[in-house]
Parts: sequence; structure tokens; C-alpha cells
Amino acid sequence: MQEKTGTADGQGTHYPLTGRMEPSFAPVWDVFRNNFELGEEQGASVAIMIGDRLVVDLWGGFADAAGTKPWAENTICNGMSVGKALAATCLHLLIDQGKVGLDEPVARYWPEFAANGKEGLLVRWVLDHRSGLPLLTDDLWPGAMYDWKAMTEALAAQAPLWPPGRQPAYHIRTFGFLVGEIVRRVSGKSFGAFFRDNFAKPFDIDFQFGVDPKDFPRCAEFIARAEGAPQDPNSMFARAGRQWPNPLDYNAEVFRRAEIPSSNGHANARSTARFYSILANEGMFGDTRVLSAQAVETARAEQYWAKEAVIGRTNRQALGFLLNSPQFPIGPGNASFGQSGMGGAMGFCDPDRHIAFGYIQNKMHAVSNIGPRVIRLIEALYRSL
Repeated sequence: MQEKTGTADGQGTHYPLTGRMEPSFAPVWDVFRNNFELGEEQGASVAIMIGDRLVVDLWGGFADAAGTKPWAENTICNGMSVGKALAATCLHLLIDQGKVGLDEPVARYWPEFAANGKEGLLVRWVLDHRSGLPLLTDDLWPGAMYDWKAMTEALAAQAPLWPPGRQPAYHIRTFGFLVGEIVRRVSGKSFGAFFRDNFAKPFDIDFQFGVDPKDFPRCAEFIARAEGAPQDPNSMFARAGRQWPNPLDYNAEVFRRAEIPSSNGHANARSTARFYSILANEGMFGDTRVLSAQAVETARAEQYWAKEAVIGRTNRQALGFLLNSPQFPIGPGNASFGQSGMGGAMGFCDPDRHIAFGYIQNKMHAVSNIGPRVIRLIEALYRSL
């Protein structure tokens, strides 16, 4: 790859841009720079792998809202729901190892979960957002989202909102606790430790659930805006977030240290792409087999294409991932799958072309689905092939 440096002038600010890329991917550089010139970015990174080859690795702008701290090669930032895909893959690893059955009841691994009519709720329905537990029906205290035990005990005790396996409903916050607690019960490790031991350390994937305090200085300031919350405080969307403190500080130490797989994995684009390269290459990372090819096929198998009940999106849903669709446009490949994060972040792969893509930014956009910045980058990626 060739070294690349430059600047973008946007809204009266000079944004430094740097990185490396193969020359044929110049359209990606042009779009990356243009996103800053349009005033849509503060700091961001984008990375692309084809097979086991990193072909784009760019970063730029600033890691703070004040524009005093340039985004560095090792800057990490909250990727919001991008982490859901990594959580799902941890569970798929246990399924692949024969330690969890996709069509077994969750209560087989988490006995307390059988309470209130959930004894037949399948692992499959947790992964595809049909468990009927998109929120806690009994509000806990503000800040309970930071308490793993409190959240998982509450989920184990409550009744589903409707019969499991029927109604799609995006589990904005609860997904990570449900998946992560199955992982914890089966492996004996916290979710963050399981991911670290099986993915992060072996494959140099700088994606953290529960940021190590020594890495706080390289965390970008997450610049939040209202998450498009509806006016009705009793809507399912609003109720799904009530266990957050109010006001919520995405940059607080307590937020960064917590393990919330649905909402606070911290990473950069390079590590997001490195993770997705495993899924893009039939479960292989270089010469190392991580997952069986069948496990990847299982993970990306379409479960339904329907409107879900929390945000109101129409999702083409796999087991822990969203599939390419008009509502989730991730290139021309029908087989492509991934997960976006509220505010703009994205990870996905195109297994037909062995492409893995990561994009992490610190300036939240105003839409609830993927936004124009990453769509432009994805379009530029495919123009470059």
C-alpha cells in the first residue's frame, strides 16, 4: 500500500487526513475527504480488506469536539450497535464447537431464564431478535445498564412481551445481555473476556468491550445527538433505554468500562475490517480456521424479511446480522451481511468477493439507519474494484 496524506477544508476547519491504500482505491480517499469537506465528519476511520490483504486504511479529523486532538492511527471510538455482530459471532463460535444448540432452549444453559413462560424460548430467537424481550417491563434504576447481574437477572425473571419466535423486534439494548449471558454461562468467562481470548488477542483485533483504563487516552470523544427518540415516552423505543442514566455521557469512565455488547464496543475501522475478514473468508483468518464454513453459512442465513416492532424498520434479518436490502444497502452483493451502529458506524462483509469493511466515526448523524457518509464510502469501494 502507498502512504497517503492530505487535508480537507470543511466549514472553516482544516482536517488532517492520513493512512495508506492501494492506488486503485483512490475513489475511497476522495469520498472520505469529501465527507469532511461537507462538514459531516469530525473524526473517522475507514478500512477495507480483500481476502487477507488490507487495501485501505485511512483515518482523519479530530478525536475531540474542540478539534485539538488529531485522530491517530490507534484511536478507538464507541461503535454503538456494530458490537452486536461480534457478540453474535461469539455465540456462533460456541454453537460451532457443539457447546450450544441453535434450536435448544436458552434455559438449557441459563436455568433461571425458564421463568414466566420462557422455558421453550430458543437460542435462535435470541439471535434473530424474536425472543420477545426487547426491553425491561419493570424499570430498574438509572444506570442499571452498567450492572450486568441486574440486567441479566431482570431479563431472566420477566415474561416475554409476546409469544417467542413470532414478532420481530429489534433488541436495541437487551440483545447483548441475552447473547452475552449465554456465552458467560457456557464458557465461564465474561463476554468481554471471551471475545478478547478468542478473537481480539489471537488476531490483533483492537475491539474492546469494557475498555482497559490504560486505553482511555486513545478513545475518541463520542459526539452524540438525540437518537431520534419518539415523543411518546412509553413507546418501546423510549422504554428500551430507560436503564441508561439521564443524562447519558458516552465518554464517561463508567460507560467505557462497562461491558454492554449491544451498545459500547470501542474500536477503529481497521479492527472492524479484520474481524469481518473472518466472515468474508468462510471462517478463515489467513491460514487459521476460526469458524467452520458451515457456521458462517448458518450465521448469515435469512430468518425473515419483515418490519420489526421497536424502531419500525423493515429488516432482512439473519442470525445476529442484517442482510443486504434496500433498507440496509451494503453494496451489490445479495450475500453481504453486517451490522450498523446508531450514529453512523458500520461493519460488513461481502463473502462473494471476500471483502471486509469497517467504518468508525465520532460524530453521530441524525438518522436511525445507515447514513449518507458510509453509503458513499461503500459505493466508492465497489467503484474501485
